[in-house]
Amino acid sequence: MLKISREGMYYKNGGFIPAQEGPAAGLPAPEQARQGTMAYGILKAHNISGSMEELAIRFDAMASHDITYVGIIQTARASGMKEFPVPYVLTNCHNSLCAVGGTINEDDHVFGLSAAKKYGGEFVPAHQSVIHSYMRERYAAPGKMILGSDSHTRYGAYGTMAVGEGGPELARQLLKKTYNISYPKVIAIYLTGAPIPGVGPQDVALELIRSTFKDGTVKNAVMEFFGPGVANLSMDYRSGIDVMTTETTCLSSVWCADDTLKDHLAVLGRGDEFKPQAPADGAYYDGVIEVELDQIRPMIALPFHPSNAYTIKEFKENMADLLHQVDEDTMQQLKLKSKPASLLDKIVDGKFMVDQGVIAGCSGGTYQNIVRAAQILEGRAIGSDAFWLSVYPTSQPVNLELTKRGYISSLMAAGASIRSCFCGPCFGAGDVPANGAFSIRHSTRNFPNREGSKPSDGQVSYVALMDARSIAATALNGGALTGADELPSAPVDPAVEPFAYDPTPYKARVYFGVGKADPSQELVFGPNIADWPEQVALPENLLLTVCSAIYDPVTTTDELIPSGETSSYRSNPIKLSEFALSRKDPQYVPRAKEILAVEKLRRADPEAPEVKEALMGHDGKDTGLGSLVMALKPGDGSAREQAASCQRVLGGVANLAAEYATKRYRSNVVNWGMLPFIAEEVKDWNIQPGDRLYIPGVRSALDSGAEEIPATLIQNGVEKAVNLKLPGMTREERDIVLAGCLINYYAK
Repeated sequence: MLKISREGMYYKNGGFIPAQEGPAAGLPAPEQARQGTMAYGILKAHNISGSMEELAIRFDAMASHDITYVGIIQTARASGMKEFPVPYVLTNCHNSLCAVGGTINEDDHVFGLSAAKKYGGEFVPAHQSVIHSYMRERYAAPGKMILGSDSHTRYGAYGTMAVGEGGPELARQLLKKTYNISYPKVIAIYLTGAPIPGVGPQDVALELIRSTFKDGTVKNAVMEFFGPGVANLSMDYRSGIDVMTTETTCLSSVWCADDTLKDHLAVLGRGDEFKPQAPADGAYYDGVIEVELDQIRPMIALPFHPSNAYTIKEFKENMADLLHQVDEDTMQQLKLKSKPASLLDKIVDGKFMVDQGVIAGCSGGTYQNIVRAAQILEGRAIGSDAFWLSVYPTSQPVNLELTKRGYISSLMAAGASIRSCFCGPCFGAGDVPANGAFSIRHSTRNFPNREGSKPSDGQVSYVALMDARSIAATALNGGALTGADELPSAPVDPAVEPFAYDPTPYKARVYFGVGKADPSQELVFGPNIADWPEQVALPENLLLTVCSAIYDPVTTTDELIPSGETSSYRSNPIKLSEFALSRKDPQYVPRAKEILAVEKLRRADPEAPEVKEALMGHDGKDTGLGSLVMALKPGDGSAREQAASCQRVLGGVANLAAEYATKRYRSNVVNWGMLPFIAEEVKDWNIQPGDRLYIPGVRSALDSGAEEIPATLIQNGVEKAVNLKLPGMTREERDIVLAGCLINYYAK
C-alpha cells in the first residue's frame, strides 16, 4: 500500500532516482534541485528574509475560530495593533452552543463582529460554516499561504500551503511581523491508482498516519502530493486526505494544481485565481512516500490516537486482542482508579456493536462524503435500538446543495439527525456519547476525552475514527461494525462529483469588512472577556518548583488544557487557567498557585519570611520563583496557545521535555515568555512534583545566546548538577522570553 523511502530522491521522468545516483543522471546538487518543488516556489514568494535557509514568511490571509480569536485580537491590541493588515476571517464554529456558559459564547461572537468592524475583518456567524470549509470555498488557491489558529489549517488540495499555529503567531502577523522558520524538509507523496468502491479519504489518511506518525517520518516537513493517482480524486476527496496530514505532525502540505481544481474554482466563482502547479522535472525531495490508492482498504483508528489504526478487516480478525489493549490503554492514559466495563462486552455474536456514528467537520462533513453516506443508506432505517447517527454538513452552501438534491431528506428518512455547521463533535462539545459508549466518527481526532467525557467524574467513553462510507455501512447494519467494502455494491467516488455552488447563505449573513477598518467603532466586551494579566521580565536567577511531571510517551494539548466545555472560558485567561491539566493532574493548579502567591510577595517584599524560606537561601532581589511542567513529549495536537498561556498565567516559567511533539507548541511556550528547556535524559532523572530546579544566571545566559545552561536539580534535599538545552532559539525568541511575553516585547 505504502512504500516509504527516507533518503533523498530526485523526481525525474515520472519516477524517482536516489540522491547518490543524481550526478550520473546529470542532475544538479540537491540544494539547487530542491528549487523544483512546489513548496520551494510558494515559500520563496512569501519569504522576505533574503535567505531561503532561514525564512521570514508573510501570509496572504488568516483564519481563527471563536475559541481563539478573542485572545489573538486582545494580544495584538495590547501590543499596538491598529487594524488587520491582511484578510482575517473570524468564524464561529466551535463555541456555537450558546447554552453552555450562559451568555459567554455569544458575548465572544458579539466581540468578534465588533472587532471585524473596527479592524477590518471578515465575520462568519455561528452555524454558517466550519472554519476550514469557509477558507477552502473563499480563499484557498494555488500559490497562496494561509495561517490559521487551528491545527487542521490545511488547504493543500487547493494548491495552498496552509499552516496551523498558536495564537501568538497570528498576533505577530497582525503586528506586521513574520513567521520565522528554518527551511523545512519536503517529502513527496506520490499517488498512483484509484480507490476501490467503499474506500474514502479518511481511509487513505489513516493509512498515511499510521505509517508515518510513530517514527516522525514527516515531522515538521511539508508533504507534497502529486502523481497520476491525483487525477482520480475529486476535490472533496483530496481535501479529506489533506486535512488529516496534521496528524502526521507535518508542518504543511501542498498538492499539484490540475484541471479538476481549475474547474472547481470556476464553480466557486474564483476561476481567475487558478494557475497550474506541479513539481519540476528533476525536483529533489528529502523522502518519498508512494501510495497505491487501489490497495487501501477501509480503516479504523482505535482510541486514543489517529495513528492507532488498522484495516477494519485486521480489526475483526484480531478483535479480542485489540479491544483488550484499548482497555489497558484506558486505565493507563486516563489514570482510572477502577476498571470501566470492558469493550470486549460489545462483541455480540461475533460482531462488534458500536453505539454512535458521527459524520462531521472539516474532514467528514464535506459534500461528497455525505452524498456517499446517503447513497449507502438509501432511506433505509438505521433502527430504533441503541445506535444513532448524526450528520453535520460542513457549510451552509454545502448544506443547501445537499438539500436541493434530496440527500438531506434521504438521510433524515433513514433516521439520521442533521445538525448545523459546527465543529463540536471534533473536540467534545457535541454529541457526547453515554458512559461506556463507543462512537465511530469521520472527524479529525480521537484523543482521550475528545468525545466530551469526564473520567475524573467516573465517565469514560470512546471514539474511533472511520470514513463516512463505513460509518454509513455500520448504520445500515444497526451498529454492527462494517467496512463499506463489505457491502454488496458500494457506491463509486467519481473524480468529478456533480456539484453546484450557491453562496447565497454567505451573502445573507457574513460581514465582509476586509480593508474597511473603522477606528471609530468600539469593541464590545462581555463580562467574561478579560485582558491578559501582567507578566514580568525574566529575572537573573530562577528557582523553579516542579508542579507536574508527566511520563506518558506523548502529552496532547487536550491534556494540558482540555477541550469541550472549558472552551467557553477561553476569553478569560485567569478563569481558563483553572482548567490547566485538570484531567491529567488535578493538583497542578493548586501547586502552581501556591508558588505564584509567594512569587508575587517576593516582588513586593523580597525579605518577607515566607519568601526567604521558599528561596532556600538565595537573594530575593534577583532570584525569581516560578513553576515548571515536565513532560517527555508535550504538545501533540491542537495549535491552541492556551496550553502554554495557562501555565504562564499560573506563574509558569519553563517547560522541560525530552523533545517537543510539534513546532507550534514550542512556539507557544516561547511566545508566552517561558523557557522551552530540553534534556534528553530527563526520563532518567525521576523528576516528581515538589522537586526544585535552581538556574543561576539564566537571564545573562539566555541574552548571550547560550544553547546550554547549567542548573541544579534538588530532589529530597539532594543536589545534582544537570544541563538544560535551548537549541535553535532565534534572537527575537530570546528577547520575547527576556521581556516576559510577546505583549511586553512588542508593546515596549
